[in-house]
Amino acid sequence: MASIFTKIINKELPAYIVAENDRFLAFLDIMPLKKGHVLVIPKEEIDYIFDVEDELLGEMMVFAKSVAVKIKKIVPCKRIGVAVIGLEVPHAHIHLVPIDGIGDINFSNPKLQVEKAEMESLAERIKNA
Repeated sequence: MASIFTKIINKELPAYIVAENDRFLAFLDIMPLKKGHVLVIPKEEIDYIFDVEDELLGEMMVFAKSVAVKIKKIVPCKRIGVAVIGLEVPHAHIHLVPIDGIGDINFSNPKLQVEKAEMESLAERIKNA
């Protein structure tokens, strides 16, 4: 069964896409820990990050790095935190979260509600950074 991320890849569901190539997709998390929280996914449906073939995993990290650089240019923060949890959606993904302290990447924190217009603007600014 296709995951929600596969439906986003196939454009069956909308997403605030910030970067895309033939192998990966990056989009804003709709329930972010911080504004600018992005998910990076392989387009190939693979459940668990450590089941991703080595070469593809390396390419995924390089893609994530390029997205993190763009986020940092747009969202004021000290760093872009990286997390791989892997329990929420059965599709490998990397969280990129703008952080000023370690508590900013605590997934038990309440999620933000960000207006659609702000998400669209943020996605466009990151994409064009």
